[in-house]
Amino acid sequence: MGVNVLVIEDDEPIALALVNGLRRAGFDAESVGSASAALNALPTEFILLDLSLPDRDGVDLFHSLRAVTSAPIIMVTARGTEEDRIAGLDLGADDYVVKPFGVRELVARINAVLRRSSARETEPVNVQRLNSVEIDRRIHTVRSQGSIVACTPKEYGILEFLARDPGKVVTRQELLDAVWGAHWYGATKMIDVHVASLRRKLGVPQFIETLRGVGFRIVLDQ
Repeated sequence: MGVNVLVIEDDEPIALALVNGLRRAGFDAESVGSASAALNALPTEFILLDLSLPDRDGVDLFHSLRAVTSAPIIMVTARGTEEDRIAGLDLGADDYVVKPFGVRELVARINAVLRRSSARETEPVNVQRLNSVEIDRRIHTVRSQGSIVACTPKEYGILEFLARDPGKVVTRQELLDAVWGAHWYGATKMIDVHVASLRRKLGVPQFIETLRGVGFRIVLDQ
């Protein structure tokens, strides 16, 4: 099986053409049409990011992706001025491709980025550091201020889901669906008990903020 490529593109014909072309070139490709779907589709090994999405600006999504994955990201967009290209690359994108383009050119760029990525030592994709908290998704462990935190499965699930998009407010229902399952119909107040326990264990109560009547979010140091 080839490298897994996540295509983030809301134009369905373009997304389909890219996925088909990448699969013919030997990649294991799939597409999503929104920022929220993209974050839920992680982990992946390579990302093609359209900057014009229906639910969120692509540059903003780029920052969220970079916070949770070190997978190479190529920006794919119609924004083709020199200033746009420089801004995209300065943000840390691995490449910047302007529409329209040929699939052969895109495949060549992906392969070039993969060669560069394999030539340098990188931090494991599965390890995410947020302030003094570290989440290792490969082995499901959490460290806070350098010490292992003994999380229950539900506590780990809450933290891992909030950490997918640091700073974003996640509703109680979204947490229930993600951690307990979409078919669970118990009281949402149980989430507060787990979050309170998680705060105590992390030793940084301000790390997870409760927005009364709305939900929760991770607060990062400025």
